Amino acid sequence: MNTSIGIGSIHCLLPVDRTPVHELPELETITAEEADFATGSGITTVGVFDGTAPTDLAIRACQGLGARLRESEQPSPDTLVLAAGRAPDVLLGSDAGRLQAESGFEGAFSFTVDGLGCTGSSAAWSLAADLLRADPSRRSVAIAHASRPAAIDRVRYPVTVIGDGAYAMTMVRGGRPALVAHRMESDGSFHDLFSIDYKQVPWYEWHEECSSADRYRFELAMHSRQRLSRMVDEVLAEAGVGREGVAATLMQNVTSGAFDFYETLLGLPIHSVCRDNLDSLGHLGAMDVVLNLEHLLSTDELAEGDLVLVLNNSPVAAWAVTAWRV
Repeated sequence: MNTSIGIGSIHCLLPVDRTPVHELPELETITAEEADFATGSGITTVGVFDGTAPTDLAIRACQGLGARLRESEQPSPDTLVLAAGRAPDVLLGSDAGRLQAESGFEGAFSFTVDGLGCTGSSAAWSLAADLLRADPSRRSVAIAHASRPAAIDRVRYPVTVIGDGAYAMTMVRGGRPALVAHRMESDGSFHDLFSIDYKQVPWYEWHEECSSADRYRFELAMHSRQRLSRMVDEVLAEAGVGREGVAATLMQNVTSGAFDFYETLLGLPIHSVCRDNLDSLGHLGAMDVVLNLEHLLSTDELAEGDLVLVLNNSPVAAWAVTAWRV
């Protein structure tokens, strides 16, 4: 039996419409500091799906993935993992259950990975690999995520500017690229750094609040610096390569300054595909790393056996580093 676990297929759903950041309506109501942050973030436009709920986008991504699987005669997933977005579509009900019912993967057991923000996708693909190793009868694990703002505003000061999108992917035995090493960590002390008071106000008045911009910029940044630096060393050691053996490094798309920060910290250039997607689409939550990886794989830059390093972290203080072998 092939013990290698990797990606079977990826389908990304992106809006055709783009809204220039300087035309976002909230720029007229937020502070000058917040507006300057948004226009100076390295994001020129964001993609917009008007009036579409996150689960609807995830369903469409899964339906597109299902078409690809049937066309290539790949197995239909028997497990379906929803990497949670910024807010559920329903309380008490199940977004993962609706995804199962309407995605075309009715026979798949569905559940949600939540509380990790952008790092949810990295946690989900690691969990998918573990599930496949644990049960020889399991054929394929699908992962889906949709990015939409939780509140009305797309500007998440002091983090990023949110765009819309969704993806669905599968993890299978013998898939490529193969997951060869992975580390993830979290720090629960940052659990309340960002919040929305959704109980006391109607949804159309939801507004995300950061309890301390300085704590985000300095304390969390210090933790990220220390943890990701160590985790990269651990993952590369497990993969049996040094930094010179990394063909490409990807990460989530937050701001252009974040790319500069991690390039200097890690001594690894962040691939230009990340900056391109940030510029035109904004931050897509847990979708960023999947979109960047798919776009990189669609080029002719990589050769069989190349190692791709994927970094991921989130403001809830979760970090992940994954090494993929093409």
